Amino acid sequence: MAKATKKQALGRGLSALLKDPQNDIKSAEDKNADKLVGHIVELELNAIEVNPFQPRTSFNEESLRELASSIRELGVIQPITVRKLDYNKYQLVSGERRFRASKLVGLETIPAYIRIANDQESLEMALVENIQRQDLDPIEISLSYQRLIDEINLTQEQLSERVGKNRSTIANYLRLLKLDPIIQTGMRDGFLSMGHGRALINVEDPQVQLEIYEKILANSLSVRDTEKLVRELQEGKPEKKSAGSAPAVSRDIKKSIKEFSDRLGAKVDVKVTKKGNGKLIIPFKSEDDLNRLKKIIQGED
Repeated sequence: MAKATKKQALGRGLSALLKDPQNDIKSAEDKNADKLVGHIVELELNAIEVNPFQPRTSFNEESLRELASSIRELGVIQPITVRKLDYNKYQLVSGERRFRASKLVGLETIPAYIRIANDQESLEMALVENIQRQDLDPIEISLSYQRLIDEINLTQEQLSERVGKNRSTIANYLRLLKLDPIIQTGMRDGFLSMGHGRALINVEDPQVQLEIYEKILANSLSVRDTEKLVRELQEGKPEKKSAGSAPAVSRDIKKSIKEFSDRLGAKVDVKVTKKGNGKLIIPFKSEDDLNRLKKIIQGED
């Protein structure tokens, strides 16, 4: 307990140091800069602006509320990272969910690590931090890799070293961006896995890609089934007609599915048999997202 109290006291001391205009720290060479780097500092939330380079622009409101509830009970356990812009003015590098949730709770300060970085370094730090997240879909990761290459001017080899991934892994992600945008959206919504995408990328014709994509959805094709279908197509083998292929979906059903999708905030899929019965498929990206859908269905939201 004493150790935690000492850390908090140190944070308050550094906060006072940062508020002294005569000791304004702007670079690593400035006086007292060594006291700042590597330490946790309590910063006022209203002195921090969001990062314009943040790769993620969509934040799940239900997930934010749950994080806010945790922060209300336990406080901010993991400090955010900011870069210093000017006197008592900072910009987020990473930790925007914690920042937003802290505001929801009504906190006035938040623990933070302070970095001194230019815009390019800030973009790189935000992108690399974003890539390390566990809940990103393959397309989000691919886009972050591409931005690092385009905006930081990194080679795939340099990018491999920065993010700690094999070059072949990075190349496989980047290839997904060559898929038709509709297929990319399907991957982001959870209808396709990265394995499906890697199989489809071997099909050069975008229209054929979309045709196979529709078959994957209609018949719940596995990655192995998709690879086989693509291989047979490339070898010129005629496609086998499935006796259980899905019938056409009526206009009324399509309208109902759109209403479901709009209400749930997720792309709902449907499978209908020749007898007229069927089932709905509602994808979710995480346990939090599943709980959000559950509350909507139960009429709690």
